Amino acid sequence: MAATGIPQLRAVADYQFGAGAGAALFPADEEGATEIRRSTSGRPQQVLAGAGRIVSYNVDGRFTLGLEGGRRLTNVFPVPRCRVNVGAESVPFVCDGKNAFCKFVRRVDPAIRSGDEVLVTYDAGDEEDTGTGNDTDETVTSDETAETDGTTRDEPHGKADVEPGTLLAVGRAELAADTMADFETGVAVKIRDAIGATE
Repeated sequence: MAATGIPQLRAVADYQFGAGAGAALFPADEEGATEIRRSTSGRPQQVLAGAGRIVSYNVDGRFTLGLEGGRRLTNVFPVPRCRVNVGAESVPFVCDGKNAFCKFVRRVDPAIRSGDEVLVTYDAGDEEDTGTGNDTDETVTSDETAETDGTTRDEPHGKADVEPGTLLAVGRAELAADTMADFETGVAVKIRDAIGATE
């Protein structure tokens, strides 16, 4: 059955993201303040709160996360659930809305599959070799530096400006978790909304 109101949207969220997602995205105490924008046929298209877009509801019956939705899930989901964690080298680029590359993935929820909606967060464990992800001593290269000369960038969103575990962006996983961890090239997450790009 198609989702029509908040209770149905909660059920979709729990199915897509797991138990607790519906209550996190659409808390009962915010029902009156949550806006559902609908198509001309009455189908929900976007769900918004005062802080921004929570989700969009696609014709396939799945959500795409907005940054506000990502914040809500980050606040309630334990690490590493739904997360792709990137190292400091990637922070300025991801914050600006650029895609997250496999090379800079530090840790990832092993349950993530290609096509899943994910939370991209900052992992401060750069100096530690955890045996997971793609820890590397190499400097930022390839497509992530397309708009730079390879020098240190003076960005409003850099390593010094974000705390470990901070949500940087939301987007779609392009690869499964084990592939992200194994690959040194290619896009891990196609970024949709990011903290710098939306300000």
